[in-house]
Amino acid sequence: MFISKLVRAALLSAVSFMMPVASFAAGPAVKTVLLVHGAWADGSSWSRVIPLLQARGLHVVSVQIPLTSLADDVAATQRAIALETGPLLLVGHSYGGVVISQAGNDPKVAGLVFVAAYAPDEGQSGLSLAKANPTPIGNEIGLPDAFGFLKLTRTGIFQDFASDLSNLEKSILWATQVPTSVNSLAAPLPVAPAWKTKPNWFIVASRDRVISPQLEALEAQQMNATTLTLPACHVVMLEDPFPVANFIEDASESLSH
Repeated sequence: MFISKLVRAALLSAVSFMMPVASFAAGPAVKTVLLVHGAWADGSSWSRVIPLLQARGLHVVSVQIPLTSLADDVAATQRAIALETGPLLLVGHSYGGVVISQAGNDPKVAGLVFVAAYAPDEGQSGLSLAKANPTPIGNEIGLPDAFGFLKLTRTGIFQDFASDLSNLEKSILWATQVPTSVNSLAAPLPVAPAWKTKPNWFIVASRDRVISPQLEALEAQQMNATTLTLPACHVVMLEDPFPVANFIEDASESLSH
């Protein structure tokens, strides 16, 4: 009896000694996801993905960037990051990929997911990447207004931006599009991108008519990103929300192990 008590005590001691080590090795769970929209859109562009992620126990914030300049858009994202505790996953769609490439350098950001996005290197901009890899949307961007903001034509929304969505959905996007500053699109990334030093994932939209699918695939390759290719248009998260949500959830889980 005495010997069995000693054995039990030794086992309990060994388990209590190992538990902190196992916890440390696993790292803190990443349960917060910050979503950053792209040009000519707002946070509602994630409306189909948000409830799917929330249903899986993730805390989700859709950041509303002003699209007034890259500095303003990064600052808005940094403010959203500052309000959260613990590690988080930063997700960017389209021009939002430029924003998270800079804002993702925050130490709270554990990883980044690019969704049909630009992923510039230091000194590159969304506009420079677009000019080097032209797509049909280039002909559907109107001239800057008196304040330096751009809007897409109706054809640009219906045939390029949201080509695979229903006419009702396209009409809503046309009515709600957010004018985007030339200063946002043309500003070069002023720092080394976060994707060079942090785990990253990439969704390539193979029917994208806004950002070249070939460019997206090349960016993913250069980043050594875990990649998912979906046969979808530019707003892939509205067209195919389930695989997008699954991919984001998988990224979150992989950062927690």
